[in-house]
Amino acid sequence: KMFAAMLRARVFDAKAINLQRTGKLGTYAPCLGQEATHVGVGAALRPEDCIAIVYREIGTLFWRGVRMVDVLLYWGGDERGNDFAVPRQDFPWCVPIATQTLHAAGAAMAFKIRKEPRCALAFIGDGGTSEGSFYEAMNLAGVKQLPIVFVIVNNKWAISVPIEAQTAAQTLAQKAIAAGVPGVQVDGNDVIAVRDCVARALAKARSGGGPTVVEALSYRLSDHTTADDATRYRTHEEVDEALKLEPLIRMRKLLEARGVLNEVREQALKAEFSREVDAAVQEYSNTPKQSTDAMFDNL
Repeated sequence: KMFAAMLRARVFDAKAINLQRTGKLGTYAPCLGQEATHVGVGAALRPEDCIAIVYREIGTLFWRGVRMVDVLLYWGGDERGNDFAVPRQDFPWCVPIATQTLHAAGAAMAFKIRKEPRCALAFIGDGGTSEGSFYEAMNLAGVKQLPIVFVIVNNKWAISVPIEAQTAAQTLAQKAIAAGVPGVQVDGNDVIAVRDCVARALAKARSGGGPTVVEALSYRLSDHTTADDATRYRTHEEVDEALKLEPLIRMRKLLEARGVLNEVREQALKAEFSREVDAAVQEYSNTPKQSTDAMFDNL
C-alpha cells in the first residue's frame, strides 16, 4: 500500500509539472525523491491527528484523503483547494516558512488542555529550521510537553542554499536539544523506517511523553519549484548519485523479492493512477472560476 501511494504521488507530480509548463497551473512544488518521507508519515498518523504541512507533502495529503483536484485547484490559484473535504482538521498549505510549526504547537496545546488522545505533526524543511518560528514552536512544545512531532525533511537544499551554508550544526535533529526535546534521525528514503520512527514518536506523544523532532534525510531530485532552475547551483553528478538512492528503488526490490510485485503489476498501477490523475485534471479544468469577490468571503 505504501509503495502504491508513493507511485501514485509520483505520477501526479509529473502531470502537475506538465500542467504548469503548459500554462494550466501556477507555480508548483514537486516532491520527486521525497515520497517515502511523505507516505511514511501519512501511514503513521491516525485519522484524528492533525498535520500542518508546508507546500510539498502531497504523499501525506493523498494518504489522508485529500483529493487530487483540490491540490490542482490550490496550485491553480483557487483557494477552494485549501478547503479539504477530508480531513477537515488538517491545516492548509503554508507558503510562509516555518509558521506552520506554530500552528501545530497551538493545536497540540489544545489537545492537551482538552485531554484528547490526539497528536499534531508539523513538517518543515531544512532551511526552515533556521527560522525563529521553528525554535519558538519547539520551545513551547518542550516546556509544555505537548503531543507533537516535528518532521524535518532534510532534502539538502533550501532553494539554492546547501545545508552546509545553512547551519553549523552537525545534524538538524540535534537542534532539539536546546529545547529539551529528543531529536532523532531517520533515513527519509526508507518508507518503512520513516513509518516506524514517526509511529514511535506519535505513540510517545499520545501517551503524555511529550514532543519529538525527527530529521528525515532525503534529497530533492527536482527543482525547488517550477519557478526554479536547480542546474544553476548543483551538479548533474550530485543528482545522479542521489537518483541511485531514490525511495521507490529499494521498496520495489523488497516487494519483488517477496513475490508481490513485478513489472506487469507496477505498469498496471501506473496506468490506473494515470487515469485517476487525468480525471482529476478534467474536473479541475471544468471547475467554474470564482468571482474575484470570493477573496473576501473568509478573510
